[in-house]
Amino acid sequence: MAWRNACDDVAHSKPLFLTIYTTVIVGIVVSSLYVFSAIYSSKPAADTSSWLSSPSSFAPGLDEHQRFTDQTHNFSKPDIKHAVPNSAPGTPNKWARPIWEVPPQNEKMPPLKDFRLTKELVQQRVKDNIVIVTFGNYAFMDFILNWVKHLTDLGLSNVLVGAMDTKLLEALYWKGVPVFDMGSHMSTIDVGWGSPTFHKMGREKAILIDSVLPYGFELLMCDTDMVWLKDPIPYLARYPGADVLTSSDQVIPTVVDDSLEVWHEVSGAYNVGIFHWRPTDSAIKLAKEWKEMLFADEKIWDQNGFNELVRKQLGPLVDEDSGLVYAFDGNLKLGILPASIFCSGHTYFVQAMYQQLKLEPYAVHTTFQFAGTAGKRHRLREAMVFYDPPEYYNPPGGFLSFKPSIPKNLLLSGAHTTESHFSLVNYQIKQIRTALAIASLLNRTLVMPPLWCRLDRLWFPHPGILEGTMTRQPFLCPLDHVFEVNVMLQALPEEEFGPGIGIREYSILDNPSTPSEVKKSRVDVHLCKEGTPDCDASNATIVGGVLRLPKHSNDETLTKVFSSFKDVKVIQFSSMQDAFAGFSDKKREDKFRKRVKRYVGIWCCVMDHTPVGHIYYDMYWDEKPGWKPIPPQSSEDDHPY
Repeated sequence: MAWRNACDDVAHSKPLFLTIYTTVIVGIVVSSLYVFSAIYSSKPAADTSSWLSSPSSFAPGLDEHQRFTDQTHNFSKPDIKHAVPNSAPGTPNKWARPIWEVPPQNEKMPPLKDFRLTKELVQQRVKDNIVIVTFGNYAFMDFILNWVKHLTDLGLSNVLVGAMDTKLLEALYWKGVPVFDMGSHMSTIDVGWGSPTFHKMGREKAILIDSVLPYGFELLMCDTDMVWLKDPIPYLARYPGADVLTSSDQVIPTVVDDSLEVWHEVSGAYNVGIFHWRPTDSAIKLAKEWKEMLFADEKIWDQNGFNELVRKQLGPLVDEDSGLVYAFDGNLKLGILPASIFCSGHTYFVQAMYQQLKLEPYAVHTTFQFAGTAGKRHRLREAMVFYDPPEYYNPPGGFLSFKPSIPKNLLLSGAHTTESHFSLVNYQIKQIRTALAIASLLNRTLVMPPLWCRLDRLWFPHPGILEGTMTRQPFLCPLDHVFEVNVMLQALPEEEFGPGIGIREYSILDNPSTPSEVKKSRVDVHLCKEGTPDCDASNATIVGGVLRLPKHSNDETLTKVFSSFKDVKVIQFSSMQDAFAGFSDKKREDKFRKRVKRYVGIWCCVMDHTPVGHIYYDMYWDEKPGWKPIPPQSSEDDHPY
C-alpha cells in the first residue's frame, strides 16, 4: 500500500518533483544492486591450514612510534558514538569477515584509530547478544591463535581479541582474526606473575569489562592461557537469571554432576580467568567498582580485588533450584561454574576430575602449574589441545623415544610418602638422563615419557595429596611437577652447557597433527647382551623389524650404529635400562652434566619444616650413596646443585 501511494503521488506531481522522485527511486535501485553484488561476490573463507604460520608482512609506511602517536582513544572512556568506517560500495566490511579469512595482499593496513573499541565494532562480532573476548600482548600470540582456533573448530564466530601492543594487533589482523586496540602501549615480551606489568594486565581486564557492558552485550571473558573444549553458550543459557558466572580455584568437588558449585562449600578463590557477565545494572555496578578499586591501588591483584568485592555480601540463595546466590551488593546474582568441567590446571591435569565423574569438560585453564608460560604450553601439548606449526611435529634429526620401565613395587606398593614418591620419580629420572644423553649424541629430539608421581606438587606445605580432592595415587603427573620445562626449552650457551637437546611431550607420536609419514618412519631398538645371537655392535642390522643393540654401548658405538638411520624419523628404544655406558669425551660429559642438572626442579613441600620444606630433585642422585629426600637443613644448603 505504501508503494502504491508513493506511485500515485509521483504521477500527480509537477515535472520538477517528478524528476526528483525518479532520481531518488533510480538511486535506491542502483544502491540495492551494489549491496546484493557485495553480498554474493564476497570471497569465501580462506583455507585455515596455514593459520599458524608467521605473517608475511605488516603495514608499510608507519613505524611503531608513529602508530602509537596516532592513538588518541582513551580506553577507559570508550567512544560509543564512534562508528566503524563505512566500506566503499561493493566492498565487504573488513570487520565482519569470517575468521581466518585474511585481507587481500594488496590491501593496506587500516589506521590504528579504526581499531578503537566501539559498540559498533563489537556489534560486528556479536551473536545471540554474546561476544567471547580475550586479550594479550605479542608474547602470547600462539596462545591467542590456539584460543581462537578451538572456538572456530566448535563453530563459534562471535570472537574478539584485544591487542595490548601494535605488533600483536597487526599480526592478528593479517591472519584474519577479529582484533581491537586496547590502547595499552604494552611491552611485547612475556611478563612475570606478580610484576607491575602483570598487575597492569589485570587492570586492563577490569577496564575492558567496564567498557563493554554498557554496550548491552553479554560478555564471556577469558584469559589466553585457557582452551575451550566444548561450546559453552548452551551451558550459560541454562542460567538466564545470573548476572555473573565465574570459574574458581576450587579443588574439592561440591557437586558430582554438571550443576553449579554449592556456593557455601566453595573454599577456593573465584578465578577471573573464565567468567560470564550479563549487562545488568548489578554487573555494571560491580565492574565499575572493580575498576576503581584497582586504579586506587596498583598493587592489588585483580583476582583478589574481584573476590573482595563479590564476597562483601554472600548469600542467601536466589532460589532453591538454580544454585545462584546473591553477592556483592545483595542484588547481584552469582553462579560458580563447576570446576569439574570448567577445569583448573589441578582438576584437569592432576585430578582428571571430569574423567572420574564421567563428564565432558567445557574448558581447561592452565592454573596450578609451574615453569611459567613454557609450563602452560607444555601441559596443553601433553593433552593434545595446543596447535603448533607443522615443523614442530617433524623436527630436524627426527625423534628419539623409549618405553619407560617401572617396577610394580615402586608404583603400587607401600605407603605414599616422600620416600616412596622420590624412589618412584628417581627411578624414572635415571632413565630420562640416559635418554637425554643418547638424544644429544644422535642430535635427535627426545620424546619425554609419561611421568608417574605418588605425591602432588603445590607451592605450600601439604600432606602429599590435598584432603577431599579426587587425586588418585599414583597419578600421571605433568612434566613440570618434576622438571623445569622452561629451562629445558631455554637456549643455554653451548660452549658452557654443550649441544642443546630438543624435547617434546609424551603424547606427540599419538597426536593427529603429527604426519603419518613421521609415525611410519620408525626403527624399534631392543637391547641385548653382547655375544648372544644377533647382538653384535659391529654388525648391527634390522632383524624381523627390530634393531638389536648391545647394552652398555658407548658414545662411539651409538654414533656409528645410528649413522645408517639418519633418515628414519623415529628411533624407539624398548628400554633405557643400561642402554648407555657413558661419554668417552670428558669435556662433553662435563657440559652435559652441567646442562641436565638444571633440568630438574623441586617437590614442595614438607609440612612444619624450617627454614624451608621443599626438596630438590637430583639428576645424579644415584651417584650419592645414602641420598635421602630431605629438605635443606639450613639456608646455606638451599641450592639446587
